[in-house]
Amino acid sequence: MHISKLSKKIFIPLLILLCFLTFLLVRVLTYSYFINRRFRACTNTIFTADVSANPLNLHYTLAYPESTGIKDYSLSLGAFDPTQLSAQKILLENRRNLINSFPTKDLSPDNQLTQQILSLYYETQLLPANQYLLDETLSPSLGTQAQLPVLLAEYTFRNKDDVQNYLKMLTSVDTYFESILTFEKQKAKNGTFMSDTTVDRIIDQCSAFIQNPEDNYLDSVFSEKIQSLSGISDQKKAAYQKLHHQILTGQVLPAYQSLIDGLSLLKGSGKNPGGLCQFTGGSAYYEYLIKSSCGVYDTVPEIQSRLIRQFQTDLSAASQLMGDNTATQAFASEVFLPIINTQTGGNASKALTFSAGLIDTASGLSFTSTPASAEGSPEQILKTLQKQIQNDFPDAPSTSYEVKYVHPDLEEHLSPAFYLTPPIDTLSPNDIYINRHANMGGLELYTTLAHEGFPGHLYQTISFAASSPDPVRHLLPMGGYVEGWATYAESFAYRYYQPETTDGQFAWLNRSLNLCIMSLLDTGIHYNGWNQARCATFLSQLGVTDTAIQQEIYQVIVEDPANYLKYYLGCLQFLDLQQEARELAGDAFNLRDFHKKVLAIGPCQFPVLKQAVITSYSS
Repeated sequence: MHISKLSKKIFIPLLILLCFLTFLLVRVLTYSYFINRRFRACTNTIFTADVSANPLNLHYTLAYPESTGIKDYSLSLGAFDPTQLSAQKILLENRRNLINSFPTKDLSPDNQLTQQILSLYYETQLLPANQYLLDETLSPSLGTQAQLPVLLAEYTFRNKDDVQNYLKMLTSVDTYFESILTFEKQKAKNGTFMSDTTVDRIIDQCSAFIQNPEDNYLDSVFSEKIQSLSGISDQKKAAYQKLHHQILTGQVLPAYQSLIDGLSLLKGSGKNPGGLCQFTGGSAYYEYLIKSSCGVYDTVPEIQSRLIRQFQTDLSAASQLMGDNTATQAFASEVFLPIINTQTGGNASKALTFSAGLIDTASGLSFTSTPASAEGSPEQILKTLQKQIQNDFPDAPSTSYEVKYVHPDLEEHLSPAFYLTPPIDTLSPNDIYINRHANMGGLELYTTLAHEGFPGHLYQTISFAASSPDPVRHLLPMGGYVEGWATYAESFAYRYYQPETTDGQFAWLNRSLNLCIMSLLDTGIHYNGWNQARCATFLSQLGVTDTAIQQEIYQVIVEDPANYLKYYLGCLQFLDLQQEARELAGDAFNLRDFHKKVLAIGPCQFPVLKQAVITSYSS
């Protein structure tokens, strides 16, 4: 009897405590559940607003927008209106504050990552402030006017609605270009307009596109796509073709002519033929571009030091492969003295005395034989690559893909190859386009397919999609991660190509050295104020002595600042992160596991990626 009373005295308080703890647990779990639901509702609202704002973005992101509840969206390309800058700033600030208002500790790991990425993204987009007149939407290769015909040509017709939306969108090209020209006039008044050389190159590109109005390639591409579309009568197809031709010749091509005329009138307004740092606030704007387009938050001098170290490393490795005992450290110091002195305040007038030749040796490298893995069709090479990467990369999700060839009318306007990212709601088709005009074969084709396919863009895209990420992450432009990964992944293909020899390694060193040179020139031009003469001296010391090539390299980098850095600096970020992970893991390091972690995190800024990966190894 005494024992029973004692048991009750103990049991009742324990029961009360257990109920209380259960109540607290349920309360915490319920609170966390609703916090995460609210967060995803917030990011879904942002996704819907942003993806609906532009019909091209919407079409390339969602194959069937109505299935996600998006039914009311604009079919106009809109207007390039910098006068809305203040409203845009308020929007970015509100979004940043809203995202940061969610208590991080109560969010799921995936939502914590999305919060960190979005917060840094909005913070970065707020950096340009009053420097918006340094923005440039036109350039001969990567400008809006150059990319628009490609996007229109690749616009997929899945049903009749796609055709009608496409035709409606075409009617807004003229007003969109008018808004761009208005912005260019503002730049001219402000003294930030492009050089006459760039104007002439843009005009040449536009003129080539419109030179045959009655035989424009967009007409032939449209006809092929409309003829292959089922569910539409031949009479209706003919009507669509006629309407397309009318819009093309009556609005689209005249819009390009108006752009030509407007730019021609602005010639002479550009006062700076060089890099961004020649403009007031240009250096700060260049730093912003590196952060926003490359996802790298190091200072430019830190970036230059990293590039120089990599150049020294690769040059030394190339020398050893050639049996050359050249003192590469001394060579690098002389060649990069102008950069080093700019960083340290030293005297940059010392002459460069190196007689180059080492770098060019790899350019003419001739493989004694083509391995069987690279002799087949592009489809066979991609299958071979999927097998070869298995030791170094995690298994890819099952997917279908197709190798296609660029339309003959587009060959002169497109890159040697590209991967067309599929809509996120279908994850298909996964198409890799090859440009026959580039006439690729052997190592070039093999490594290009690695860059675009496995383990490059296609592999990274489907691996990330397999984790079912927050849709808003698909809209964030993380070029440093995406292009950096493809370049990093491409480097493995040089080893796979002929593993029994060092030829592939030597060819990669050549590729790396050339990308490094272009990246250093990018920083020299846009941050240190290198003019064409300085760049010519730099290139001459590296064996590039052809004046026309020197001028073309300089001009391309002037027109598209930070573009090369996305590829090469992004690649180096992955190499550095791998090295840091190796040091933390020691003998337990596994390259396949490292790649699995990087792919699971997905496209983001490199500080975010580094923190997530290193935390996983540290724990």
